[in-house]
Amino acid sequence: MTQVDLARTAPRGLRGIRAPREVQFPQMVRVAQRWATPGRCDVDAEIRRQFDAPEVARRIPKGGTVAVAVGSRGVAEIDRIAAAVVQALSRHGARPFVFPGMGSHGGATAEGQVEVLAALGVTEARVGAPVVSSMDVVELGRLADGSGVYWDRRAHAADAVVVIGRVKPHTLFRGPFESGLIKMAVIGAGKQRGAMSIHATGPKDLGPRLREAWEIVRARTQIMCGIAPFIDREPVLLTRARSLMASLPVRDIDVLIVQEIGKNISGDGMDPNITGRYLSPLVTGGPTVRRIAVLDLTEETHGNATGVGMADIISQRVVDKIDLEPTYMNGITAAITEGSRLPMILLTDRDAVSTAMLTTQRPAEGDARIVYIRNTLTLGEVAVSTALVPHLEPHARTISKPFALEWSGDGSLIPPLAPVPVGARPVWGDF
Repeated sequence: MTQVDLARTAPRGLRGIRAPREVQFPQMVRVAQRWATPGRCDVDAEIRRQFDAPEVARRIPKGGTVAVAVGSRGVAEIDRIAAAVVQALSRHGARPFVFPGMGSHGGATAEGQVEVLAALGVTEARVGAPVVSSMDVVELGRLADGSGVYWDRRAHAADAVVVIGRVKPHTLFRGPFESGLIKMAVIGAGKQRGAMSIHATGPKDLGPRLREAWEIVRARTQIMCGIAPFIDREPVLLTRARSLMASLPVRDIDVLIVQEIGKNISGDGMDPNITGRYLSPLVTGGPTVRRIAVLDLTEETHGNATGVGMADIISQRVVDKIDLEPTYMNGITAAITEGSRLPMILLTDRDAVSTAMLTTQRPAEGDARIVYIRNTLTLGEVAVSTALVPHLEPHARTISKPFALEWSGDGSLIPPLAPVPVGARPVWGDF
């Protein structure tokens, strides 16, 4: 069969089915959640103070170039932070530029990674420095097993490097160093080739490989901020981050409705530390969820549907938005393909939620234990079915009277929560 014949006979697209029958949807209530927080600080003033400290200021190359690594991990106000770092470096006489430290994000292309940064608000106009993006790398060295450790070529040529990151629990493994500055300095700055090399042997080895690769990165690059305190402080910050992490309001759930997933929410589309659905057997914990129904992809994920494989059921809307290139490239880079698999496809939101309820292996539809969330990064307000109210965790409380789920004429779920305020959209998640 010729290539033309194959094109003519190939299906034009996957089409979901309708739910086999109507179900009785339970009444819902809105629930507010509040957790301990570390509080806020004057970000600009604190960054100035840190860069003015003698032990940091003396490392800034006067008249030299400084590469500022900005990743796509969930850093609040990342554009403001990047701008403050650039300003502080410039005040000390350096010539900073920003580069994407994000492994394979943006479809593993230089242009795509610029688009990711722009979606975060990190542009030349906003931060006051050029954004220099390239997938070209240099090899810094090799791990004991022969795997290469790679780094962004232009960052490596700079006189100094500053890494902007966040410390938080990883989604695939546990250890003293998970998703933090070390991971960003090794994998994010390593671009697609470096990220793929470090992930090559799977989650079981990721922690030790990160530590081994970090020693090479530390010895053979010009990272000026955080070199000394990385090893000492990151485990403490990780423990702190884990204690502050949000969670669902109950532990035993029949159906979790997730309005949207995306790489701007989590590296896994929806954070398994929240859902309890992990791609690695090395990590456990979280709630028991019998069925997860995902209704949409975020605009910011640009078709990257990584993590869709952790859902049981998705709507046709999700399928129609999937771009296979960034989705598959993400899975190939991480050497984990399960997150890119397609679950059962239902035609509308209503069909998806109905089918999720029909397959929980719990017969009482009216008493179904349902939780609705916008996404795994926005959990301050959620909705639960009335059957779950007696089982709410101490950090959760009801804030509405019972109400019925509403559906538009085309079967789309009308979100039961107030819209997220403009400017409060989630920022990009982990690798």
